[in-house]
Amino acid sequence: MIRVLLADDQALIRAGFRALLEHTDDIAVVGEATNGEQAVSLAVTTRADVVLMDIRMPEVDGLEATRRIADNEDLAGVRVLILTTFESDHYVYEAIRSGASGFVVKDTEPEELIQAVRIVARGDALLSPGITRRLIADIAAKGHPESHAADYRTDRLTEREREVLALVGRGRSNDEIAGVLFLSPLTVKTHVSRVMTKLAARDRAQLVVIAYETGLVTVGAPEAHGLGPTGSA
Repeated sequence: MIRVLLADDQALIRAGFRALLEHTDDIAVVGEATNGEQAVSLAVTTRADVVLMDIRMPEVDGLEATRRIADNEDLAGVRVLILTTFESDHYVYEAIRSGASGFVVKDTEPEELIQAVRIVARGDALLSPGITRRLIADIAAKGHPESHAADYRTDRLTEREREVLALVGRGRSNDEIAGVLFLSPLTVKTHVSRVMTKLAARDRAQLVVIAYETGLVTVGAPEAHGLGPTGSA
């Protein structure tokens, strides 16, 4: 059973999400928070698997709450799924750097929301092509991503792991990476797992950030392996 905590300051939105999620057989809503501080506290007491987190909340917002959850070793297994109006939000980059595992738009289709919770709960990142492009654009706008290189020890990676990280940074799925590098999907999954461990990344979403911040992947540069534009993560 996937344990979900709802964090949104609007009661009507929380009620709607609760009704939707609890209509499934494998998801249970274990708590509701009206601000980020409550979200962090309830994440501890409820042992939630996923926090469905709004960004704009009073007192402590969703970004700060996400940081606190990511920095709390006792909450290492908790995944944050950000609620966003996306087209008007400018927090994609910071949210992923803070530890968010993905994003869902507030007016998303019910089945898509349910699937998003399941994806994040199993430890995968939820980055649609549109969100990946927005993330890359945000990184590019900040300029000189390699200035963050010292924050990450990419020198620990093997050449194959660097290739895998670069393709993850381009938003490629394990199956797509396997096709490019002529590996099995299971082998790619193993490489991704090792890269995450070596770089202390919480999930695939942070690997995308690391790939660009270290300059391993450059915005606008063609892919070395002949793949097209950024796809889904």
